[in-house]
Amino acid sequence: MSTEKQTKINRLINGWPRGTVMTQAYLTDKGYDAFLMRRYREGQWVRSAGSGAYAMWNDKIEWQGALYTLQQQLSLDVHVGGRSAIEMLGGGHYARFREDALYLFAPLKTVVPKWFLQLDIGREIVLKKTSLLPFDMRQSFTEIKHRDFSVRASSLERASLEMLYFVPTQQGFDEAVKIMDNMMNLRPRLMQELLEKCNSVKVKRLLLYMAEKNQLPWLEHLDRDRIGLGEGKRSIVKDGVLDKKYLITVPKEDGMNG
Repeated sequence: MSTEKQTKINRLINGWPRGTVMTQAYLTDKGYDAFLMRRYREGQWVRSAGSGAYAMWNDKIEWQGALYTLQQQLSLDVHVGGRSAIEMLGGGHYARFREDALYLFAPLKTVVPKWFLQLDIGREIVLKKTSLLPFDMRQSFTEIKHRDFSVRASSLERASLEMLYFVPTQQGFDEAVKIMDNMMNLRPRLMQELLEKCNSVKVKRLLLYMAEKNQLPWLEHLDRDRIGLGEGKRSIVKDGVLDKKYLITVPKEDGMNG
């Protein structure tokens, strides 16, 4: 291999964040066309990570690295949210997350490449495409560092609402109450804005109910008159009792405003 070719492959490998994927579109833009990447693959510098995607030959793809690719190379609005973001931000002391699914959120019409959905990361990937909350609220996201890069994740305020979205189907009511009990220091201004823009009456009622039950200090700083809670009852828990304040069914032993 000539010196020029060695320099080019070295530049690629040295600039490749460990644990990540590179797409052919991104590589082509950097001067590495499909023909050249095929040669690098034959030379065991890189390996296929799926259609139009590569990983370094002996490198293990991590979900953080794959998500980084979606966010940085494909400019997709996909982020870690819900329980997964709470875990990463240290807010899940009372729940067992490690064996759970990886919760990701994206706008309704997002098209995620097949190679990402087919990754073997040891956890189920739950990608929820939803209009629950606006995706242009940059203040409701945070960057979480991993190795030599960062991935975008929900703030604890946003993640709390995303977690409650899955009650009671994929998220137990009682466990959600315990997790919310840990949310002592949420920012009331951001939570106010999120609640006003949240498109789920169920989620908003659950958030206020659990915050009140846990006597969370930021609750008293919210302007509830600006938070639309809809009309009518919402059945959350089967065979539960109706909380008359928020008009949601809750476990019998959990009833607060019966």
